[in-house]
Amino acid sequence: DLALGHRLEALACRSPVAHFNAQIDLLHGVDTIAFDKTGTLTQEEPEVWQIHRFETELTEQTILQYAASAEAKQTHPIARAILSAARQQALELLPIDDAQYKVGYGLQVVIQGQVVRVGSFRFMEMEQLSISAEILEQAGQASQQTHTLVLVAIGPKVVGGIELAAALRPEAIQVVHQLRQLPQIKTLYIISGDNEAATSQLAQKLGIDHYFAETLPQQKADLIEQLQKEGRSICYIGDGINDSIALRKAQVSVSLRGASTVAIDTAQIVLMDGHLQQLPLLFEIAQSFRRNINWMFAVTIATMLVGIGSIFLFHFGLVHILIINKIGLVGAVGVAMWPAWQPLPSHASPLLQMDPTHHEPKSN
Repeated sequence: DLALGHRLEALACRSPVAHFNAQIDLLHGVDTIAFDKTGTLTQEEPEVWQIHRFETELTEQTILQYAASAEAKQTHPIARAILSAARQQALELLPIDDAQYKVGYGLQVVIQGQVVRVGSFRFMEMEQLSISAEILEQAGQASQQTHTLVLVAIGPKVVGGIELAAALRPEAIQVVHQLRQLPQIKTLYIISGDNEAATSQLAQKLGIDHYFAETLPQQKADLIEQLQKEGRSICYIGDGINDSIALRKAQVSVSLRGASTVAIDTAQIVLMDGHLQQLPLLFEIAQSFRRNINWMFAVTIATMLVGIGSIFLFHFGLVHILIINKIGLVGAVGVAMWPAWQPLPSHASPLLQMDPTHHEPKSN
């Protein structure tokens, strides 16, 4: 407990941590890290890049107005981005009726007597709406830029699309490189609901070799279980409501300050500065903690062996044995206190330097 306390104190000095249960030693056995994409590797809220009109007389502002009205009561990052764009243009939100939200697909509402749908291609196909060649072409162009195209349908027709651009967290590339340098980490994964092209480009930019694209929220936990069945020990990092089951399934779960309440309550570790920078340090401290425990165990065993050997070889009495045991106790306490006398790992160390090279991603 003393060794663990000093390790957690060291981490707290660099980045306060909440929900850090006593299972820090589980990090020592982790060999695979899986990242949720939106809000974890990318900024939580994307930006509206462009609004597209598809064979309609409606203006871009009207399309945005309908989409923002439909998303008015939603709190996910895409909804917040659309609502933010509507506020910037001072658009009035229209009253909605009969809202139906389908997790991972989109939502359907009634506005001024018209059925309005906002969501993904899969959602529009589920609703049996026609997707024109123009829409497919625009979607392809958006994918090439790793953008997301959210479609807007009024009645039976898809009238527009809102192109969203997700910005990487400033620290993401560096953190991924640092994690790749840790000897224990064999594989990194991205789990994303985005299409194949967008997820592939993101993986390549970050230098992550493996990813799962077009993943529905309920499939995330299944993917974690699949990796575990392959013999992997998983650390899952996510921040959304739909990450909660995957967080629970993983051997170690990490979330960030500002994440959904469900994710924070479920995660074993919450980085309170809201950034990923301290994630490599977390693994370094876990490794150091394991080494510390091994040294404590070695000192204790060595003291016992010396005591037993002294009885037979030197015919030591009880007083001598007690003195040897006290020396062993002092040695074990000294080992436990050692972290308090050591500096934290420096960000300037070779382990934490940037590597300009990246690897081609592979689809999984």
